[in-house]
Amino acid sequence: MIARSLTIVGLCVGLALADLGYGQDNARPAEDSQQRPIVFQRDVMPLITRLGCNTAQCHGAFSGQGGMALSLFAGSPADDYETLVKAERARRVNRWDPAKSLLLLKATGTLQHAGGQKIAIDSDEYRTLRRWIEQGARYDDPSLPKLESVTLGPAEVTLSRGAEQSISATAIYADNSQRDVTQQAVFRSSDPSVATIDATGKLSVGGFGMCTVVAEYARHFGVQRIVVPQPLDEPFPTFEPASKIDELVLANLEKLGMPPAEACSDEVFLRRVFLDATGTLPSVKEAREFLSETNPDKRNPLIDSLFEREEFVEFWTLKWADLLRIKAENPVNLWPKGAETYYQWVYQSVAENKPYDRFARELLTATGSDFRSGPSNFFRAVSSREPRTYGESAALVFMGARLSCARCHGHPDESWDVEDGLGMGAIFAQVKLKLTDEWKEQITYRDPSQTLRHPRTGQLVRPCPLGSQPLKTAPGADPRVDFAEWLTAPENPWFARNIANRVWYWLLGRGIVHEPDDMRSTNLPENPALLDYLAQELVDNDYDLRHLYRLILRSRTYQTSSVPHPLSQNGGNHFAYYNARRLTAEQVLDALAQVTETTRGDWGKFGRPTLAPITSIPADIKAISVSDGSAECTIASFLGRPARATGFESERGTQLDRDYVEFLANSTEVAAAINASQRIKRLVQANTSDAEIVDELFLAALSRFPRESEKQKMVDYLVEKKSSRSEAVKDLLWAVLNANGFLLNQ
Repeated sequence: MIARSLTIVGLCVGLALADLGYGQDNARPAEDSQQRPIVFQRDVMPLITRLGCNTAQCHGAFSGQGGMALSLFAGSPADDYETLVKAERARRVNRWDPAKSLLLLKATGTLQHAGGQKIAIDSDEYRTLRRWIEQGARYDDPSLPKLESVTLGPAEVTLSRGAEQSISATAIYADNSQRDVTQQAVFRSSDPSVATIDATGKLSVGGFGMCTVVAEYARHFGVQRIVVPQPLDEPFPTFEPASKIDELVLANLEKLGMPPAEACSDEVFLRRVFLDATGTLPSVKEAREFLSETNPDKRNPLIDSLFEREEFVEFWTLKWADLLRIKAENPVNLWPKGAETYYQWVYQSVAENKPYDRFARELLTATGSDFRSGPSNFFRAVSSREPRTYGESAALVFMGARLSCARCHGHPDESWDVEDGLGMGAIFAQVKLKLTDEWKEQITYRDPSQTLRHPRTGQLVRPCPLGSQPLKTAPGADPRVDFAEWLTAPENPWFARNIANRVWYWLLGRGIVHEPDDMRSTNLPENPALLDYLAQELVDNDYDLRHLYRLILRSRTYQTSSVPHPLSQNGGNHFAYYNARRLTAEQVLDALAQVTETTRGDWGKFGRPTLAPITSIPADIKAISVSDGSAECTIASFLGRPARATGFESERGTQLDRDYVEFLANSTEVAAAINASQRIKRLVQANTSDAEIVDELFLAALSRFPRESEKQKMVDYLVEKKSSRSEAVKDLLWAVLNANGFLLNQ
């Protein structure tokens, strides 16, 4: 009994010393002293990730099956080490009898494990874990060089369909040494329809196109672009490039073997460019004049003229209002006066074509009353008014980086973690808000004494831009100013590329990096040279966004047909054709009002019935110019108008589903608009000819003349229903509104 007690006491003392870092080397058997050191961060954490132990469905922090909670996506190795080695009275790791470690017994299925058997006793994975425990279950070894990056070889590899190839992941260390980590990495493909990759790194090509292979090892990510050209029986068809944009797009399409579509017709271009630049349809008069114009160079003057229209300013202000979350009520609570002040500042910035770098600096460094200083609302238009949220908002809007997930755990597709989020938050630690005597007014001000401390360690966090070095802000100075200077510098890797990518997405329906607010190293641009060119053009032209709009709108790429070449049916990702998309909620409402010549008060009014003071929005203003995201309109919400709660582009509904199509066919609102149509009333009372009525309805709704077959059928219908002419014209308008062309910008 005494001997057994002494043994237990010795075991407890040994564990305590090991936890303090003592005796770990001595605990290893002599024959292991020459073995390569196995340490937690370099060897064990990648294995845990590869086995899927730290996913949300297993032991990831959101579930913590069996009472063992690991950090999600290996975002906090130090905490995971504590969990595995020291928590639960250190019962998961047995340094004195490694084979009896609970970690090994569960993973091999020797003891019941809800996740089943993860490794075999004779596997390399088992031997790695056992050797780690035998060597003392060390967290790190200061003598080992720091991991700098992971590479997969050449940045781009061209393969043929049906090919198979082994991808090797190589770790690069600070001393320039390299190590093959293929067996420890986790692989995935961005587009399995092009190529798949298994756990061993074996790549199998199944389709034509382009995808990215990603390998993750120890929270570092390696990427490789896989290009699978489509073989063509005939020479690659091309077109005369109108700009550098076209040259870069054509070169990429030729590399992929995806022929570009034909140029779009004048009638398609007219409607498209009006909707993309102003959010509205051309008038019947404008459509007639443009379509009858014989000058072959008539498109460029039209583009330039659109920049001078009020609707251009309203429509692009709307886009920024979505991103900046201009909204009176929950979840941001700017209140009507703050929302209107913020909106008017953005509106004026767009109207005067304020340089984009200045626009960003004014927002990021703003102070003052939210009722009097528009940009100060940048720090109110967030769900949680504290430094980390400000940093996340700045990263999303101006860098296209989704940093919010790194608040609680490691980013699943990037090396960002809690420390990165804290560094961005520390930039805004001095930003404070205070109330005034005016109802709901708040003042944004800077308190130089404020700092941000690490929630776990309590240590002071230095202001640090994402992916960069800490700012060298002078004592008493505002780190936001230094951040804004860093961000808007011409060489910054985020700023110009992010907005160039957004503008491309806004005008062509898909980002060069897609999603447009998901800029990261593992989400490669579809055409890197194109994105770099657009970003450099913006920098070289003093951040003039209209210069960027003009470049894109004038390009042959933008003016390509939405009907693909037969061999490029899947080429939309590569801009082989224009990506047709449905009209936004505001575009549908304004188009209905314009085509029917009604005000939305008859069928689709905006209002703020629940907000004090109750606000009524005039029914005759365009939907694209409604400033407040809290303004309620049932139809607009149904059609995908965003709630302005997150600032993500995906918050706006864009899908074309059955409900959306049936809205035009069956909704009482559309019926009300048609019944109240002043256009129909005017045409009937003026005794307009049947042919002219049909022409006007098509020009109003579709910006084109009817085809001969369409026109003849409709004229015949009016002749047949001449006794009830007004109702017959309403029927024709309903039919035109339900044509495929009305719902789409194509």
